[in-house]
Amino acid sequence: MADTCDMNDAGETNTTPSPVKTLQLPPVALYIHIPWCVQKCPYCDFNSHGQKQDTLPETEYVSHLLDDLAQDAKLIGSRLIHSIFIGGGTPSLFSPGAIGRLLAGVRERVNLAVNAEITLEANPGTVESERFNGFAKAGINRISIGVQSFQQEKLERLGRIHNDQQALNAAGYARDAGLNSFNLDLMHGLPEQSIDDALFDLRQGIAQQPPHLSWYQLTIEPNTQFHSKPPTLPEDDILWDIQEQGHDILTAAGYEQYEISGYSLAGQQCQHNLNYWRFGDYLGIGCGAHGKITLKNSGQILRTVKVKHPKGYMDLTRSYMHQQHEVQDDELPFEFFMNRLRLLEPCPKQDFTEFTGLVMAEQPQLLKNLNSAISKGLLAETETHWQVTPLGRRYLNTLLEMLV
Repeated sequence: MADTCDMNDAGETNTTPSPVKTLQLPPVALYIHIPWCVQKCPYCDFNSHGQKQDTLPETEYVSHLLDDLAQDAKLIGSRLIHSIFIGGGTPSLFSPGAIGRLLAGVRERVNLAVNAEITLEANPGTVESERFNGFAKAGINRISIGVQSFQQEKLERLGRIHNDQQALNAAGYARDAGLNSFNLDLMHGLPEQSIDDALFDLRQGIAQQPPHLSWYQLTIEPNTQFHSKPPTLPEDDILWDIQEQGHDILTAAGYEQYEISGYSLAGQQCQHNLNYWRFGDYLGIGCGAHGKITLKNSGQILRTVKVKHPKGYMDLTRSYMHQQHEVQDDELPFEFFMNRLRLLEPCPKQDFTEFTGLVMAEQPQLLKNLNSAISKGLLAETETHWQVTPLGRRYLNTLLEMLV
């Protein structure tokens, strides 16, 4: 197997030859990172940088994104891009015109499916009706709105720049913009949040009739303000009650849970996220963006990471690529299951071999670990599939640790 690839001074990679593996080429998606936001939230560990909207280098950054894509496109050749996700930061800070130029440039450089899902993340404090309509005309067909809470006190505690009314307004703009779908991001387990508070937010979210709801628990991540000054979060028993009661409310409203934090109406699952969790491929362009590509000629899986800081990323004297490496065989089982077990759908056993190139019968330790997870009730097995159990969903981290 190849050693980790190292970048030299010219921004090129030094690699050693790897044996050719026979793999099924999975679907390909495209992630585009726009790193700026109005201000950094105290819980956020994403690559984002506070900057005023009227000083954003829209034109320059879009040009760099397209140059970055032109270089990465060589990794996939004529393979079809099935979805695009523009994340951040706060991509809705960019004008509809800039997003339109970006998407036009993407179509010139890669083979984009006619019915591709194209999602843009938006902050309720940075949009109005005309802006959403402009994004739709630019080619966006799905908006993901970072609401987090509909309660003013909680929004202030989370450092959000929008208020409760703006959150409601944004959902209305999305409904009226003629999009294929839209998502609301909601958080629970907020500082000093009661069960009633959490369920109020959830009911408010459902009342906005989003085809998709991302409902996830706040966690304290390193290198965040909340990590240096931890807030008081609900105890574990309260968190579990919130999840159980919230799940029942969502189910009664017609939403189906299809992954750990994702609920949708029938046929409205996020196709971009499904591709991630099914161990699909994706190009990642923009500041700090990650990518995963199965190389057609060698069958190796390549992980890429772009330069993180905007100043460095837009430096014409250096490469956009910060690092890249071929995933080693002993890493592949954990990488595969770490993604695949987020989904509630059964996992076809054949996918493991087709997308990793490994033969399960030649992985005695992995088989032992899988059997142990099955015996503990964390994983279920049939002749053709594995599926995470309700107990496994509750203790997903424990399940994944067992498969290392």
